[in-house]
Amino acid sequence: MTPKKLLVADDEPNIVISLEYLMKREGYDVLVATDGNQALEAIQREQPALVLLDVMMPGKTGFEVCQAVRADPALDGVRILMLTAKGRETDVSKGLALGANAYMTKPFSTRELVQKVAELLEAAP
Repeated sequence: MTPKKLLVADDEPNIVISLEYLMKREGYDVLVATDGNQALEAIQREQPALVLLDVMMPGKTGFEVCQAVRADPALDGVRILMLTAKGRETDVSKGLALGANAYMTKPFSTRELVQKVAELLEAAP
């Protein structure tokens, strides 16, 4: 079975490194983007099964990336897990309203994240 492809989109190098390591250890094929524009290009090009998407990024925000992905029927199968330090209810609601499949606030437990990723991928078509 080919490993599922994930995209880690975050502008914080330490988070990118740890998420990339964590997801590779779980057996996923991991791509990385460090700003919103890169993230959107990578999603369109690679069509990953899941995107770990930071909200606060240069270029486009995670919200804008999420909206663009949901507006593109070719990217229907892409699951989006928003990761953000902005944990206010309004931010969570906004992310989910724009089509994110799930939302986790930083700092998060790696165990919870791995579990959430597995759940989202199992639910994927």
